[in-house]
Amino acid sequence: MVTFPKDFVWGAATSGPQTEGNFHKQHQNVFDYWFATDPAAFDSGVGPDTASNFYNDYETDLALMEKAGIKGLRTSIQWTRLIDDFETASLNPDGVAFYNHVIDAMLAHHIKPYLNLHHFDLPVELYEQYGGWESKHVVELFVKFAAQCFKLFGDRVDDWFTFNEPKVVVDGQYLYGWHYPCLKDGPKAVQVAYNMNLASAKAIARFHEICPDKAHKIGIILNLTPAYAATDDSADVAAAEFAELWSNNLFLDPAVLGHFPAKLVATLDHDGVLWDATAAELAIIAANPVDYLGVNYYHPFRVERPDISPKSLQPWLPDIYFKEYAMPGRVMNVDRGWEIYPQAMTDIADNIRENYHNIPWFISENGMGVAGEERFMAADGVVQDDYRIDFMKAHLTALAKGIDAGSNCKGYFVWTAIDCWSWNHAYHNRYGLIRDDIHTQEKTLKKSAGWFNRLSETGTFEE
Repeated sequence: MVTFPKDFVWGAATSGPQTEGNFHKQHQNVFDYWFATDPAAFDSGVGPDTASNFYNDYETDLALMEKAGIKGLRTSIQWTRLIDDFETASLNPDGVAFYNHVIDAMLAHHIKPYLNLHHFDLPVELYEQYGGWESKHVVELFVKFAAQCFKLFGDRVDDWFTFNEPKVVVDGQYLYGWHYPCLKDGPKAVQVAYNMNLASAKAIARFHEICPDKAHKIGIILNLTPAYAATDDSADVAAAEFAELWSNNLFLDPAVLGHFPAKLVATLDHDGVLWDATAAELAIIAANPVDYLGVNYYHPFRVERPDISPKSLQPWLPDIYFKEYAMPGRVMNVDRGWEIYPQAMTDIADNIRENYHNIPWFISENGMGVAGEERFMAADGVVQDDYRIDFMKAHLTALAKGIDAGSNCKGYFVWTAIDCWSWNHAYHNRYGLIRDDIHTQEKTLKKSAGWFNRLSETGTFEE
């Protein structure tokens, strides 16, 4: 029997742009624009226009989530829906009304709101005018937007987050070309990473001015993918050390410790790509650590030495220092192309306990996306997703080991409650405890929803 503390929070995570649809939204974010101009870049040509229709269905969606035992819901406020003028952060009345209704409905269904302010969804106008997160002016505009959110909804929402997976913005938009604007520019990526850390710290400072009482908490959601060396050879170990610095510590250290890792700064400086920073900005980062941390975990990051020396004449990218390694015999989620490695949950818990002041944290995303789930549908129409239950059991068992060792983990939020639109993968893989027929928007509980409800009620499960 695996048992969790009585005050452990059982929740689900999602985001505004992946669920709401674009109904009555006055601005486009970068994904809206990308789909409008290049729909072929999206799986089966499915864009964000309808998503899972949360804009219209939130009352019935939340009722289903309550039946699935979801007691906390992390979603995001869309900058492009709430704000009319990005320079002044003037409010859109329809956007304000929508999020007020959603928050009130969450509370009516006994679901605690956890609100995030940025989930990959930069307004495209700010990219076109300023280069997006390359610009420190955009940092200031984000803080204005954040302040409006705290003022509007802080009376009912205690738990806030500045960014979801800022590293994915760096990777997808600026390094590897899988999110719009699909750039491959290492030095720009470095500056973007710095600016997003600065934006988070500045938003945290405003949060504590507007919501000073201790009941209100603010954090950041980071996708921590522990870097494991392919072998014990010193060159592979060195590759894993840099991969850990770049992939995890780049955001984790400033968020919790208030400074960037010295080894990473030294390498970037030596390579001539270190970000533009001022002493005043670094002081803001140092003075505004997060209150707590959300951790998204799906897969490990295995690396080995690069094929060629980083001293070779080549454009600067972080992976001149490492090469991804596919471990023979690994267990895979073949549909998504990710290794399944639950042990990392224990390793993450131990790392936060030992190296990050044992700060309060929770699993803010974990789940299994599977394609073609209709093949697992029984005669009664219920998806028999035992593979998802097994995935959660394995990861929760590993997480419990970290908690038993003293790690200060406070909850587990599955990705996700209802099948949602997953960026350019659209609906190829389904992650939800609740199935969404995207043609009819009929939503039904999967087998995993019943299992999760029992887990949420008892805090225990049989291994």
